[in-house]
Amino acid sequence: MVALGGAWFLAVVAGFLALWMYKMRPGSERATAPRSWPAQSGIRANAGRATLVLFAHPRCACTRATISELARLMARFHDRLDARVLFSAEEPELARTDLWSSAARIPGVIVAADPSGVEARRFAVETSGAAVLYDVAGKLAFQGGITSARGHEGDSFGQQRIAALLTGGVPDRADAPVFGCALNDRGPVHLARLTDK
Repeated sequence: MVALGGAWFLAVVAGFLALWMYKMRPGSERATAPRSWPAQSGIRANAGRATLVLFAHPRCACTRATISELARLMARFHDRLDARVLFSAEEPELARTDLWSSAARIPGVIVAADPSGVEARRFAVETSGAAVLYDVAGKLAFQGGITSARGHEGDSFGQQRIAALLTGGVPDRADAPVFGCALNDRGPVHLARLTDK
């Protein structure tokens, strides 16, 4: 009986450890966004204030926290920041999920579909929840995530660095880990299409 209890305890500990490791593992961001706003982009940068573009997978549960953190950033910096959220999906109608609705409710945020992730590729973004921030001159100021772990709300290095940039400070770095699903993960989108029928 003691051996069985010990095995159960070890299994529980291993499960919690695996979950913690997953939450703390950032997504893949192998490339750096263009140093200047990409001329071929269909999105226009705001010439009067910094422009932040957040890329999201419409079915990534981790991105719920990112949308909440974007709302906090916009509440604080609505007069200094122009924000867009682009949802990657094979077809635009598949991008309109509850995450889209949550992002659209944030004052000052423009939400749009990014069919087949065309804009994500232009900005060299691979992970849901990744943000790129360009200054008023169209120069890359920050690239990374705005949460501290997968699905975790609260202060993060990404938020602190963006806040420093928007208040005239100098951040310690111009990037932060991104915690989310791969933007090109078609599994959840295909599953949603099948279950909607």
